Amino acid sequence: MTDTNNFPHAPADWTQAAAMGRIAEEGLVESADLWDAIRALQEFYSRHDNPRINSRELHDALEEHFHKRGGMKFLYELLPGGPVSQGCRLAGLEPPAGSADQSFGSVM
Repeated sequence: MTDTNNFPHAPADWTQAAAMGRIAEEGLVESADLWDAIRALQEFYSRHDNPRINSRELHDALEEHFHKRGGMKFLYELLPGGPVSQGCRLAGLEPPAGSADQSFGSVM
């Protein structure tokens, strides 16, 4: 069950508890900033057609949303596996095509 008060745009099958488990599994530090990044991703997806999510557009939206805190540099500190690919995993979202191509070492 989704916490609709704190995560109004979360996928129906996503839970904060499951995300907390994944955060721990991936060795990340749970913080208000990390939850804000998850909410930002979920909100972006709620406003766009999921099969057509453009990785560059999502990257730019995150850069703009977190600009005052340091933009993508700040997000890479929170999500060293990539703000888009790792962030989407934590947010219960399918990463955009090409954002997690490990054969090229991408961590977008």
